[in-house]
Amino acid sequence: MDRLRPRQRQRQRAAFSGFTKPEIKKMEKFLMKSRELLLSKEFCKKMARNFSSSAGRAGKPIIKWTKVQSWFLARLQESASKVPSLTDTSKTESRISETCPLDDGPQIPQILKVVSKVGEKIPDLSGLEFEARSSKDGAWYDVDTFLTQRHLGSGEPEVLVRFVGFGADEDEWVNVKKAVRHRSIPFQHSECNKVMVGDLVLCLQEKRDQLIYYDVHVNGVERKTHDIRGCRCIFLIRYDHDGSEERVRLRRLFYIRGQEIG
Repeated sequence: MDRLRPRQRQRQRAAFSGFTKPEIKKMEKFLMKSRELLLSKEFCKKMARNFSSSAGRAGKPIIKWTKVQSWFLARLQESASKVPSLTDTSKTESRISETCPLDDGPQIPQILKVVSKVGEKIPDLSGLEFEARSSKDGAWYDVDTFLTQRHLGSGEPEVLVRFVGFGADEDEWVNVKKAVRHRSIPFQHSECNKVMVGDLVLCLQEKRDQLIYYDVHVNGVERKTHDIRGCRCIFLIRYDHDGSEERVRLRRLFYIRGQEIG
């Protein structure tokens, strides 16, 4: 893969990595407007300010107007291109609709059967967020859409996912049981005492000006007195994907809810 996938940051605002679903739906409503309006600096700035100040973007990075403009430009270019029919039987089984929503696809009940515990009622996906691990670099990324599913010869279920902020060219098949889970959440300053040696957590790694999220194990903890800035404890972590170690603060660690699904 030529580039690493960025992911939405929960705490810092340095990098932008994708629009939320409500934001995309709102922009899609404007696609019938004139090209001149959609690509105008004034219009894109107004929409970017609206998104950045909305409650739905709380804790997420602010949106630059150039990102809004780029999104509209890409969609206009797509519309101008000839799009093959999704019903064309010559397409391979991996060809799927780019507009298949997370909570509407016929594959969702099957995903939930794997997600649910035995004997429990299958939950509603509405409002749930998931992350998936890419086999290309071992990092975890936010899932935008579960597109379709399949079962391997071994019986293991896989889903084709689209990652937030990326197109169909980077869709990826992932193992439901081993590489899909509920979206991890950041630790609060008051929760540092919950991070113990031996714990598996998600860690934000800054890599070549990009923000990558990897699973790590906590090898050591240096407890320190908190100050006005919050938690000052230091955590010695080991990255699972390459075995490297690093000393980090709590703001870079995320709680893994229920670990992997299944």
